[in-house]
Amino acid sequence: MAVEWFYLLLIATGFIAGIINTLAGGGSNLTLPALMMMGMPADVANATNRVGVLLQCVSATKGFHRYGKLPIDAIFPVMLPTLIGGALGAAAAVIAPNDILKPLLLITMIGMAVIILVSPSVVAPAQDEQPKSVKDSPLGIAGLIFAGFYGGFVQAGVGFVLLAAITGALRYDLVRANALKVICTLGFTLIALLIFIADNLVQWLPGLVLAAGTMSGASVAVKFAIKVEAKVLKWFLLVMTLFASAAALFIQ
Repeated sequence: MAVEWFYLLLIATGFIAGIINTLAGGGSNLTLPALMMMGMPADVANATNRVGVLLQCVSATKGFHRYGKLPIDAIFPVMLPTLIGGALGAAAAVIAPNDILKPLLLITMIGMAVIILVSPSVVAPAQDEQPKSVKDSPLGIAGLIFAGFYGGFVQAGVGFVLLAAITGALRYDLVRANALKVICTLGFTLIALLIFIADNLVQWLPGLVLAAGTMSGASVAVKFAIKVEAKVLKWFLLVMTLFASAAALFIQ
């Protein structure tokens, strides 16, 4: 396949992934294989993918803020544990063998699918339920640190882990949880990307081409998220979790 077609593939795949990542998670299950089709080793694809994820999160965060769906006062308390976890996860990814990525992805995605199927209230707080503060939720702190570590390590599917912590432990509704999810992802992805840059693992041209697609997809997803009913987002999340679980079985 000609290089031009690979770049078109990256833009199209990035657009779809930007929508999926903003509303749920698992878009990297599309973008990582697309990058590896260009001949990148898994660790280089994993690093390069963060360029698209970072700029996608910038686009989505601006969108949620513009529509008044980003809980400003919760940003720092929610983000701090994920930044700590993200730094640890990215550092671990640099030294860990490539063959550990698939088992970690597989276990996490199947685990999240089971949680959503068995206990859907984890991602669907009652409409009148008030969110908890991070400092009053040890489970929330632990979940956010794990989400950051996972995101720093492998990225693919981190949205599901973040949503489980933010909706399940902190009890935010899915729209605001998605807004907090993307800004947390922005934070630890920036840390991870800096570490990967220092290790010379990022290929910038494919990363920026991918980002053009992910940013466009994120912008579309924000407009969709604020208009649809919560139950539609919940079903979308379930379908994407099952998709990510299936993808985890086959990703190379």
